[in-house]
Amino acid sequence: MLKISLTRAGIAAAMFLAASCRSEPVDPRQFHDPELLHGAVNVVTNAMMESVTSPPVASRIYAYSSVAAYEALRPGAKAYESLANQLNEMTPAPLPETGEEYLLPVASVNAFLTVSEALVFAPEKVAAHRDSLVEQLRQRGVPRALLNRSLEYGAAVGRHVLAWAGKDGIKMARASARLEIIREPGRWVPTGPAYFDPVEPSWGMLRPFVLDSARQSAPPPPNPYDTAAESRFSREVREVYETWRGLTPEQRAIAAFWDCNPFAVQSVGHLMSTTKKISPGGHWMEITALVARKTDADMMRSAEAYARVSVALADGFISAWNEKYNSVRVRPETVIQERIDRRWQPLLQTPPFPEYPSGHSVISTAAAEVLTDLFGDDFAYTDDTEKRFGLPERSFTSFRHAAEEAAYSRLYGGIHYRDGVEGGMVQGRELGRTVVARLKTRTVRVSTR
Repeated sequence: MLKISLTRAGIAAAMFLAASCRSEPVDPRQFHDPELLHGAVNVVTNAMMESVTSPPVASRIYAYSSVAAYEALRPGAKAYESLANQLNEMTPAPLPETGEEYLLPVASVNAFLTVSEALVFAPEKVAAHRDSLVEQLRQRGVPRALLNRSLEYGAAVGRHVLAWAGKDGIKMARASARLEIIREPGRWVPTGPAYFDPVEPSWGMLRPFVLDSARQSAPPPPNPYDTAAESRFSREVREVYETWRGLTPEQRAIAAFWDCNPFAVQSVGHLMSTTKKISPGGHWMEITALVARKTDADMMRSAEAYARVSVALADGFISAWNEKYNSVRVRPETVIQERIDRRWQPLLQTPPFPEYPSGHSVISTAAAEVLTDLFGDDFAYTDDTEKRFGLPERSFTSFRHAAEEAAYSRLYGGIHYRDGVEGGMVQGRELGRTVVARLKTRTVRVSTR
């Protein structure tokens, strides 16, 4: 039997609804609206963008929140499996109390919001969205007992997931998040204009969701640093520089579309300003929403897609960051300024962490493998994610097509060498296929069309 203690959300809901005495019958089917979940994901994306949340941290928030949403909704969908005992160290979440009525879509959204509110840096935005949702449900005549019971069930699942998240090594990673900046040939150093400290140098210590360890899907070794003119490394440096010199309008558009840099800083004289953008993981979560809407995916299939994609993104960042801070490889900006042109600047701003592998390549390729498994290998779509930033939409013939473009955007942007891009794609492909093979969500395959 589920024992529930009132959280802030539950107390607020109970107080708010106490004045409502409506008891008309409610048809639960009207609340199986995937837009409830899409809206919650969008609110969390915006909250993380506003607070400049780093890409690894954002991926962790998406994953735990999405797993909670899936687990709270799943008891009402017998064709779907629990993620407990599939995800590392995750135990079964609470189940609804037998004989009681619940609005599981409402519980699912509140599970998502309960987790994200505890993890984001702007929790007030998440809380405001919950308050708005409660008001809308009250206006639609949901009896207070049913609504409170549904909200509290979702909160209970959220607390269960938060307890699991608290044991993933995040505290130890935070305590040891240091990287000594050593200025020696081939080793990463901060770059301008802001010279930020390295982002999450101990992220590879976190417990993965599906992988056995952060090293399981390691990429092939990078080309060693070598100043000899015809070395593989020197050829790659020249390729970055020559690509920059000959950029086509299409390559510039591709680089801008996939920039997704939460740390973008503009320097004008002695003043600096920032441009807030979604993270790379946030871009793929928006692609997931776009595809769910295009296929008219119901709420359960949407929750499944968010959970699987976000887990692949989170493991992708853990795996990629583990390699980044093992190789601690120098960025093209540093090498080109030292060896070719001291005033050279890449098209995109160099992010504040080591080069190898390209994180974009890893997480995009991993997400594409999961989405391909869910929706097919020839799924054509148009991505308008970046329109909010003044960029035109782009069309793709498949998820793998999009992932490949995202990966090579880093070469066009001047922030990665070719082997960083292609090594990341190898890593992400293996990682994504591991997630597909290990994470089983359906007992019965549901049509994607």
